[in-house]
Amino acid sequence: MRHFTLLLGLALPVLFALPRSIAAQEADTRPGIAVLEFSNGGSYGPKRENLDNLGVGMQKMLLTELQQNPAIRIVERSALKQLIEEQNLATSGRVDAGTAAQVGRLVGARYVVLGSFADLFGNFRMDGRIVDVETGEVMYATSVQAKFERMYPLVVELAQKITSGVKLPPLAARVVRERSARVMPPEASELLSNAEAAADMGQKELAVELYRRMIREFPQYTEAREALQQLNAS
Repeated sequence: MRHFTLLLGLALPVLFALPRSIAAQEADTRPGIAVLEFSNGGSYGPKRENLDNLGVGMQKMLLTELQQNPAIRIVERSALKQLIEEQNLATSGRVDAGTAAQVGRLVGARYVVLGSFADLFGNFRMDGRIVDVETGEVMYATSVQAKFERMYPLVVELAQKITSGVKLPPLAARVVRERSARVMPPEASELLSNAEAAADMGQKELAVELYRRMIREFPQYTEAREALQQLNAS
């Protein structure tokens, strides 16, 4: 009896918390979008860029832009990463639509975005595909391209095309203009990408160092400050 009372005392807080948690999820009827790590297509030409960790950076930046739209519910990178590791699912460019749909169902997403990028003689191109989790099929595909230095406006453009592809209300034109004006230098995107990759690999000290460096050198980008706060809280 004593053991039963102890177990009941431990279980009750969880049991009472579950309905509130489930109700909170059900209350948010917005379609969820998960973005997988982008596939690196390489850099070609006389000036080759370091794109080693940019797949993670692209994933982070695209999520940031999609999150600006209140009509979209974003699946956090941390939750997606944890699930992929637990399920031993491949990421990178080898993921097909069926695997993406499987991931989407497990994280409660309605759509999953697969992406890739490449630098071709200074011309940067990003490709995106949207997988419908219910059907497991690619419902929309698009691409954007510009000079390598104009990478961030491309991310904003891709986010708007994805929003249109899933037939959700567009972001206000004023906000799109403001977001497109953010010209993130290649050095800043490299720092952000390397910091995200270090955090993913459990190299917390290195990630903290890189985030702090980005905050010092590029204080206008709040992503690094927010990521550092989350990392320190974990």
